[in-house]
Amino acid sequence: MKILTAPSNGGFVREGALALFVFSKESVSGGLLDEHFADMAARLMEEPSFRGKKGKITRLPLLNGGFSAAYLVGLGDRAKNGKESALHENIRSRSAELLRRCRADGVSKITVVLPDAPSFGTSCALAEGAELGAYAFSKYKSIPEEERLPEPAELLLLDGVDEGVSRGKMFACSQNWAKDIANEPGNKITPVSMADMAVQWGKDFGFEVSVWDEQRLLQEGMEGIYSVGMGSAHPPRLIHMVYRPSDSVRKVALVGKGVTFDSGGLNVKTGDSMRTMKGDKTGASNVFAILRGAAKMNIPCELHGIVPVAENMPGGKSFRPDDILRIRNGKTVEIENTDAEGRLLLADALCFACEQKPDAIIDMATLTGACAVALGQNMAGLFTPDDAFADGFLEVSARRGERFWRLPMDDDRIAEAMKSPVADLVNCGSRYGGAIFAAQFLKEFISDGIPWIHLDIAGVDMQKDEHSVYSKGATGFGVRSCLEYLLSISK
Repeated sequence: MKILTAPSNGGFVREGALALFVFSKESVSGGLLDEHFADMAARLMEEPSFRGKKGKITRLPLLNGGFSAAYLVGLGDRAKNGKESALHENIRSRSAELLRRCRADGVSKITVVLPDAPSFGTSCALAEGAELGAYAFSKYKSIPEEERLPEPAELLLLDGVDEGVSRGKMFACSQNWAKDIANEPGNKITPVSMADMAVQWGKDFGFEVSVWDEQRLLQEGMEGIYSVGMGSAHPPRLIHMVYRPSDSVRKVALVGKGVTFDSGGLNVKTGDSMRTMKGDKTGASNVFAILRGAAKMNIPCELHGIVPVAENMPGGKSFRPDDILRIRNGKTVEIENTDAEGRLLLADALCFACEQKPDAIIDMATLTGACAVALGQNMAGLFTPDDAFADGFLEVSARRGERFWRLPMDDDRIAEAMKSPVADLVNCGSRYGGAIFAAQFLKEFISDGIPWIHLDIAGVDMQKDEHSVYSKGATGFGVRSCLEYLLSISK
């Protein structure tokens, strides 16, 4: 979708729909409305069903002067939008909702007026929301031509800041690229085809790419990745993508869990729990998208995208409860449950990430149902022993409206529970503190002195319904925060 800017004092074509974002208890900026429709908009601002309430969108009928319709988009009370991050998130969410409404109404062009002169931040937020709201994963749907509605093709922000629009559009496009991958089912994306995708993206976007097959994984001492993937007809892979700009100022490793489908292995999931397990590759999808976005935005950071990919299936070659696996750093792990497989992939991958000697490591994984139970579907878990790293990441994620909550990872009883009588560690413990257990387990594979954050994005990776900036299906949660973080450390 095109997202453009134009001066409000002329130089643009009045066609399609006009969208006026309004605060409650304030007059409508009606300079683009004729007298009749300006009066109608003013009366709507007094209607109890609208009154500019946050999240309310109402449509005015046919207009004169070129526009076919107008939408009033409620932002709520101005006083409750006092914080810059709150205002930006409000505009971002309303923009996404407006685009979904316009799609349903068959509107292809929208001209937007904000209540105040657009800044870099509000221009960025509006473009983010529009691009995210316009997203739909429909490539496999057969829709007769006569039933197809026009897709939103162009949004024009009057008096918008071009740089902000460009930044917001790229943030959102990156997130949508992640969603495209995560939404693909397990019969369309396998570990091998995901590795092939990485090779193609390397050619298209200038990455260095290497792929280790199952034999190489064994040779390199990565029994975690190897064992998780060998129950499947589709063998596991380790993907290493490197974005290496000439003006690099920092080096960051991004590690993403890539389980293309998770049946639970021999500890098989129930039918309901297996639904949406195509989304267990969301961490990997995010890493792909972040590297592509960073390359498009020319972020001066050397990035190592490290993606262990496997399909966790029961079979004659599956790993079993009681098995003992040796991870790349030499530590051994006794398997308590084959459905706690993601941490085994990440263990090998994090060891490999540390070998790249990065300035920081961020891993992303749909790792534990415990985190989803604790934080719900709108907030992800953040774990790190590094206070400064936590504070910095939480600050930048707030700018992008993605909510993380820092959870503890220094529980002595969990550390004791991680010990195995026959190996160095067990791969899972009791039902209590499952997300903390997983984070403390991963810490065993981080070299001393390397700042590290673990993002547990279980629960926020998939949405059953449209909500805020998210459409049904994969969310790409975390992509925009990571790009914002990379920008912040590149200044």
